[in-house]
Amino acid sequence: MSGTRVLMLGWEFPPFITGGLGTACHGLTRAMDRAGMQTTFVLPKSVPSESDDSSHLSLVSPSSEMGDPLPAFERDRPAPAPAPVGDSKAGDSPEARLVEIVREIRRRFRNTAFVDLPLEVKSVYREQERTWRRILEEHEIDDRRIETIIQAGGLGDPEVVTESMALRTAIPDRDPEEAAMSARQTNAADYGGDLIGQAHAYARFCLEVAKRTEFDVIHAHDWLTYPAGLAVARLTGKPLVVHVHSTEFDRSGEHVNQSVYNIERRGMHGAMQVVAVSQLTKDLCVARYGIPPAKVDVVYNGVELDPVAKGVKPITSKDKIVLFFGRITMQKGPEYFVQAAKRVLDVMEDVKFVVAGSGDLASMMIEMAADMGIGHKVLFTGFLRGGDIKRVFSLADLYVMPSVSEPFGIAPLEAMSHDVPALISKSSGVSEVLTHALKVDFWDVEEMANKIVAVLRHPPLRKALKDNGQFEIRALTWDGAAIRCGQVYDKVLRQFAATS
Repeated sequence: MSGTRVLMLGWEFPPFITGGLGTACHGLTRAMDRAGMQTTFVLPKSVPSESDDSSHLSLVSPSSEMGDPLPAFERDRPAPAPAPVGDSKAGDSPEARLVEIVREIRRRFRNTAFVDLPLEVKSVYREQERTWRRILEEHEIDDRRIETIIQAGGLGDPEVVTESMALRTAIPDRDPEEAAMSARQTNAADYGGDLIGQAHAYARFCLEVAKRTEFDVIHAHDWLTYPAGLAVARLTGKPLVVHVHSTEFDRSGEHVNQSVYNIERRGMHGAMQVVAVSQLTKDLCVARYGIPPAKVDVVYNGVELDPVAKGVKPITSKDKIVLFFGRITMQKGPEYFVQAAKRVLDVMEDVKFVVAGSGDLASMMIEMAADMGIGHKVLFTGFLRGGDIKRVFSLADLYVMPSVSEPFGIAPLEAMSHDVPALISKSSGVSEVLTHALKVDFWDVEEMANKIVAVLRHPPLRKALKDNGQFEIRALTWDGAAIRCGQVYDKVLRQFAATS
């Protein structure tokens, strides 16, 4: 396992991260790096060329000549001297800050090389802002207000939230289920052509990278990289492992985008082995994609445990805080969170519900809260990054994940690592491995509300969940996931040698 050379294909990696896929790729590659596996990670998005002077990895940016060989791993290169305080070269521009973020993240890696490709990509999780722009335009909202709302990233800024409430007089009331279905169908249309074209362009660049890279196995994350994985496997004859973090059935229910489904199916069938993030996802691969069960290995996601840096000093408040953290999409069940919030607030006054995230159903969620008369109790932060994530967890008394379909669900592990008890949907992969988290059917908002009230009113229950949760997640680490992936690599390499 140690010393295995992996060509890893991924669509997101910090600081370019908008969902769980980027978090998973970061955690897994860090653990593989510690285990001594040598990884070349191919990204579809360019980063500033200045960021290639980190101390422990080689970074090939689009400015490099494509004909040059990849640089060797540069473990012993000394770290660059920090810029003097007040140095005008340091600067405070967004570009300079981005360079520093990339440097800091990537200097943690000793056995990993990153290759960034010159594509203007769209995230697999990118929210459908064009949809909401069209809706607002249809109802004659002026351009300035539209741009303010769009730039807020899902109506996150408090002033924008206040303004968005005023929009309700201009936008007719919509049934939540009808709104969700409309957004889902629009997503299916927008989700196809552009992303699929980018996936094939990414595949062409990956072929060029493969020609000048030495590796033993190909590891492709989610459907956007499957065409690249298949192409590289055909070119080199090396074994392909595909990693299923989510399927089209998770994202779209029964209203799947057939083109995306076809890519997923080809990728799974064309791979030598499939890695699924949960038994739930494995069962989907077998039932919906016709993959033999023996071909699918379950490798659960993990969480980074760093007790020193895991949080910030909590801010005291008389209000209890219940947190929704994630994309505000159909898959995450935001309407059930609002419905449960209403039932909780019927019996408890000193509670606030914080929604940390953005998404195509953000406006629907705001409208629902306003219609129920609890708009002042439901706060929207917008999309969070870095230290803001730690801060919101430090405030929370309970994290709730009411997902309709969740292949795994890293957020509950993150919550528990910050000493926040979790209430999770039974329709999630993470529910398979967590014992000390409360569980509920996503549609059972009465039971969801009852369990929220129980945690908030009974400190001994909250303490037991926190203490036992801390003990439980110690076994759910990225190091364990890296070991399991290493075992999958060993298996496919043995099969590959036997058939060669």
